Amino acid sequence: MAASVGTPSRRVPPEGGWGLLVGVGMAAMFVVTLGSLPSFGLMFGDFLTELGEETGAIALITSCFFSALSFAGLFTNTLMKKTSCRTVGLIGAVSYIVGSLLTIFVRSTNELLISFAVFQGAGFGLMIPVSYTTFNAYFVEKRVVMMSVAQTLIGLGTMFYPIFIQRSMEAFGFRGCMAVLAAVNSHTLVAMLVMHPVEWHMRRVPLVSVAVASEEAELHEKPERTEKDAENGDGPTDLPSAQALHHRGHRLRGSRRASSIPGLGNWSGPVVVSDSTERDSEPATKWQILVDFLDLTLLKDPIYVNIVLGISFALYSDLAFFTLQPMYLFMMAFSKADVSLIIAIGAGADLISRIFLAISSTCLNVKARYVYLAGALFTIAARFGFLCVFDFYGMAIVTAIMGFLRTWIHVPMPLVFSEYLPQERFPSGYGLFMFLQGNITFAIGPLVGYIRDVTGSYTISFHCLTLVMAMCVIPWFFEICYYRLKQKALRKAARRAAADVHVTIPMIRETKE
Repeated sequence: MAASVGTPSRRVPPEGGWGLLVGVGMAAMFVVTLGSLPSFGLMFGDFLTELGEETGAIALITSCFFSALSFAGLFTNTLMKKTSCRTVGLIGAVSYIVGSLLTIFVRSTNELLISFAVFQGAGFGLMIPVSYTTFNAYFVEKRVVMMSVAQTLIGLGTMFYPIFIQRSMEAFGFRGCMAVLAAVNSHTLVAMLVMHPVEWHMRRVPLVSVAVASEEAELHEKPERTEKDAENGDGPTDLPSAQALHHRGHRLRGSRRASSIPGLGNWSGPVVVSDSTERDSEPATKWQILVDFLDLTLLKDPIYVNIVLGISFALYSDLAFFTLQPMYLFMMAFSKADVSLIIAIGAGADLISRIFLAISSTCLNVKARYVYLAGALFTIAARFGFLCVFDFYGMAIVTAIMGFLRTWIHVPMPLVFSEYLPQERFPSGYGLFMFLQGNITFAIGPLVGYIRDVTGSYTISFHCLTLVMAMCVIPWFFEICYYRLKQKALRKAARRAAADVHVTIPMIRETKE
């Protein structure tokens, strides 16, 4: 409702309107980009087999894809300072479309590496921060609800994507299917075109309404902080060094980068944070510029490093597993129709899990890191079951279980960082994670493919990927146990100190009397 003439007003995000198109555009972009990753073996399996490359090439190409994605995502914020957010998204869309067109004409692994890994990976990396930044700018109060709807649309689209690819391969062959996918991928350009600056669609509301809304938000936030303080002592999380990190962020020279990273948390404003601080009077060295640009001071915090390494290993293990799964099923003599249906069943279970998480988050208050840890732990158990079934129905059931658990690894990921890091350091912390995760994936990615080519066994490769997943679970478990025991010891010491104070004060009074 527009403010009346003469009434003081303020422009606020629309919380709808054009923002609905932004949400649909973001969902469409993720469907066409994420949908191709689990179906990589379905799309290029026969092509790589004819070249005699197979598993090693798949591992190398997917590793390079995520490496290009992480580097592009890291430098997106620098580009945003030189041009508009929407322009950066359009550059990413054009890069992704060019890569899709080049894929039609690939004749070797190196050409596929350039078209798919470099062009499409870099384009995807540019579009991710743009989509989340624009979405967060349009929605503040309704952000969590609208993000849940968008995640549901993404799950619904990726569920049908492998069936669509399989039907296209049967109807048009490999080159024809790549041409169809290039046409589908061109919708990323439309998705980026709808990413209008929020200033174009902001609505005016009376200042009185804004003041009342801010007071309600503050009243709503204060009990949460009080409750957390009562439970955990004096830190924002269960881990004591989180508050120390928060205070270090004010004492140390923070990052000079301006970052925009996705956030699903219940924050009071868009996650478009410029965490620049005052520059020192002395000129910065090249090393200091690099430290500030990447906010490398975060690497001094062991818990942050453990979170980054754990999530990086878990993501690589998950993505590599589902990339190799179609090749394993083909080796098990499953038809292309059966393989596409099994992948679609896993995507359907992923969709159900997204809806389940969206509903359960409204009535249950579980830390995102515990959800992530449970997803990784149960995924390890499910993978052992995966290697023990050989018929279609058993494979479909186990894939559905793994697809359901996969959501627990991907959806809570931004919240794991937002729970631990202070809001002003979240963008740089998440950007540094993207950079490190891409390099870790690039470094260890080809190893599993090499093991498969040398041993000739998918089972050994899957066990290696399960071991990589365990590299997330085991350190996290020991860290949580260690800090919980440490907190108990601190609380006992605090109680003893408080008891001593209560005993000492009466004695002092008696002495004075």
